[in-house]
Amino acid sequence: MSAIGSQLLETPERTALRKAVGDLGRRYGSAYYLAKARAGEPAEELWAEAGKAGYLGVNLPAEYGGGGGGISDLAIVLEELGTAGCPLLLLIVSPAICGTVIARYGTEEQKRRWLPGLADGSRKMAFGITEPDAGSNSHRISTVARRDGEDWLLTGRKVFVSGIDHSDAVLFVARTEDARTGKLKPCLFVVPRDIPGFEYRAIPMELVAPEKQFQVFLDDVRLPADALVGDENAGLLQLFAGLNPERILTAAFSLGLARQALGKAVEYAKTRTVWSTPIGAHQGLAHPLAQCAVEIELARLMTQKAGLLYDAGEDLAAGEAANMAKYAAGEAAARTVDQAVQTLGGNGLTQEYGLGALLAATRVGRVAPVSREMVLNFVAQHTLGLPKSY
Repeated sequence: MSAIGSQLLETPERTALRKAVGDLGRRYGSAYYLAKARAGEPAEELWAEAGKAGYLGVNLPAEYGGGGGGISDLAIVLEELGTAGCPLLLLIVSPAICGTVIARYGTEEQKRRWLPGLADGSRKMAFGITEPDAGSNSHRISTVARRDGEDWLLTGRKVFVSGIDHSDAVLFVARTEDARTGKLKPCLFVVPRDIPGFEYRAIPMELVAPEKQFQVFLDDVRLPADALVGDENAGLLQLFAGLNPERILTAAFSLGLARQALGKAVEYAKTRTVWSTPIGAHQGLAHPLAQCAVEIELARLMTQKAGLLYDAGEDLAAGEAANMAKYAAGEAAARTVDQAVQTLGGNGLTQEYGLGALLAATRVGRVAPVSREMVLNFVAQHTLGLPKSY
């Protein structure tokens, strides 16, 4: 985005935030990030410095140690870190999903216990919703919470839970039984990682990322009454308070990957000379890269719209925009990284340039947290008014 365009679309504070976060990310860069990822280590130094600077909790309430901003601000942080080569996936989970849900629906004690640490990076919280038999269909979640006196007992399985090994707790989506109707309904529980009955195992992944993926086994995990976040009768309302920010931040994650790849490809196309002419002068490469730039900018605009709607409390409209932003950014990232690799040729698959690792990473924005096909189902049904297909 040009300087003039940035000033018109974003406040001076957000423009300054972009620059400051970008400067921080470039001090670490993709070499640091990829070295950590390939060593199976978290990017702790970057995480700690970003937390100390106030970037991790920029969206959380000021009275609990946050920056008092919104999801739009946190999306800027993730996008700029990704552009600099450090796309921190746990930003989507810890401050965006978990922090938002606790800030909106947690008790005063829960807010004071968790939000300051999530804001400064000294504490992390993972998020567990997906199950082996319940991916896109959250209505099939089978992890069940049942009362036992004043306590809760939690039993079930989860998969693709990011970063448990370096998190203090996990915000799990479970189901409780409505005493009046007997129907199961979703509820949210904060579960400490070291509690008895909680087992987790790493899932071998082809992704090159500091954050590992885990499957979880919950066997009658006993939780105190105050582990429940919000009202057990609120149902999907509380859940989507976290899922819309998840989609917006996933869009920002994809945008960071796309901008990182485009920057490397453009620089290479300017300097790589064949037959006395920089390869970027040839329309066979110039036009595809220009098309990528257009698609990235369109996806950024939709991501900004989704963030603004969410921060304004327009949850319904934000849901539509968040889905569209996630779809657009995921597609733009996949095409941009593919074109960047093609532009560099064999160099695009070397570790020196770091583009090969982005090929798998861009699939994240297409398949998670909801597949592009389910986004299209949502748009067809809710935006176009077409009959439901599933």
